[in-house]
Amino acid sequence: MGAPTENSSNGFSPEITLGKLRKMAAQVILLGKFLLRLLDAALVFVTNSLAGILGSSSMRRHFHLMLSALVLFGPLLNFWVSKYSIFSNGNHFLYRKFLKSTWGWTCVFSGSFILLLSISARHPPSLLLRHLSRMGVVGLLWWCCRRLLTLLEDASGTCYEPVTPSQDIQGPASSVQPLLLLHEEQTRASCLSANMVWRGHEVSQDVLVVSLCCLLLVEEMSVFGLHLAQAKALQRSPGAPLRFIFLLCVLLLAVWMLLLVCLLAYFPKFPSQHLGGALGYLVWRGLYQGWFRLKASPGLPAEGRFTTEEPQ
Repeated sequence: MGAPTENSSNGFSPEITLGKLRKMAAQVILLGKFLLRLLDAALVFVTNSLAGILGSSSMRRHFHLMLSALVLFGPLLNFWVSKYSIFSNGNHFLYRKFLKSTWGWTCVFSGSFILLLSISARHPPSLLLRHLSRMGVVGLLWWCCRRLLTLLEDASGTCYEPVTPSQDIQGPASSVQPLLLLHEEQTRASCLSANMVWRGHEVSQDVLVVSLCCLLLVEEMSVFGLHLAQAKALQRSPGAPLRFIFLLCVLLLAVWMLLLVCLLAYFPKFPSQHLGGALGYLVWRGLYQGWFRLKASPGLPAEGRFTTEEPQ
């Protein structure tokens, strides 16, 4: 009689405690399932809506025009932006983490989307490699453009050394920009390493690659709506991983658009940025509107992918 009385006086009952824990665990599991269903429903709704927007004919026909207008008139935003904004700092996180690795981010996200899309649609490996080869073609062409533009800037540029005006110089001449002393024997690498100024015929590689990546993402993601329609006809689910990577690609597109606006508004360079945007447009036009439409090419994103029959 002493032991039960002692347990009751201490408020400890093993059977009741285990029962409460089971009930709490069951409630937590039910809550977790409810939250997962809610998140899945939100993911399905958002991705279906975005797929409809990106897959629409008006989006594909006019996105490059909108991007061209942004590159053309974007530098005018410099008259309205604040010099004290966080985006006016060249060491901002957005520039340091994304600008120098724009093509890498785009290649990883779009390549993952192509891979998961092929797995979801049960495509053969040959078709997967064919569509992935588009990333290799665009990457190779971007590398060639970057090398050619660098060689052009090195060949056409000249090194200048800033000269501090003498203190005895009086008048308005002392308030103007410091004079520059010419160094003809310097190369671009040695000039910049010596903290001097290199001036040449420059084409903005940043605007080029950001514009090209925006156009590429729209082209590659536009097929997701067709995939959803085919999966519905075959009574299959695309799967949460594919929807999630598609959402990440859309977010990456939004980041590239924001980055492009910041470059044009806070760091305007005429005409190098316009030339970079035009070259990016020409690369996209020559590939997706030209060569990829031919038989001897990797093909367009929707080519050979979508049927209404179950694959054998």
